[in-house]
Amino acid sequence: MKITPTSIPDVLLIEPLIRGDHRGYFFESFRQDEFEKYAGKINFVQDNQSKSEYGVLRGLHFQKPPFTQAKLVQCLQGEVLDVAVDLRIGSPTHGMSVAARLSEDNHHQLFIPRGFAHGFIVLSETAIFSYKCDNYYDAASDGGLIWNDPTANINWILSEEVIKLSEKDQKLPNIAAITCF
Repeated sequence: MKITPTSIPDVLLIEPLIRGDHRGYFFESFRQDEFEKYAGKINFVQDNQSKSEYGVLRGLHFQKPPFTQAKLVQCLQGEVLDVAVDLRIGSPTHGMSVAARLSEDNHHQLFIPRGFAHGFIVLSETAIFSYKCDNYYDAASDGGLIWNDPTANINWILSEEVIKLSEKDQKLPNIAAITCF
């Protein structure tokens, strides 16, 4: 597998080495020793999965300390634009975002470290999205960043008219209001 830092170096793009023939394909989707060479020691403890339709934007979410989470995300079916926003106060990339297309065709994954907001938008008819977390979900520590904060400068690709948000995600604060990292 090829692991590459993105424009925010702590966020990693993971591209598998796919071996295929007339029968199908095979690849390693996760390998702890290779992953830790780039991301450091990680112990994933929870796997989550969601299914969404075209235009659904989930995010931008995070867990507040002490329940912060690092995530390793992938799209198992369909295609999404996956986004991470650096919320770490004092970081040289604070407020910046990075985006990657993840799909069932490219099998790419994105690693988002603790201290980042995370979200994705579905670009295909439907998408099944999967992610590993290195800490358990805690409802009282749930937090988020408004999807269209101008500081993050995110190009969600789809027009605002087709974007579908939950009620909760429509009312999230901007970057300036998030000081827990």
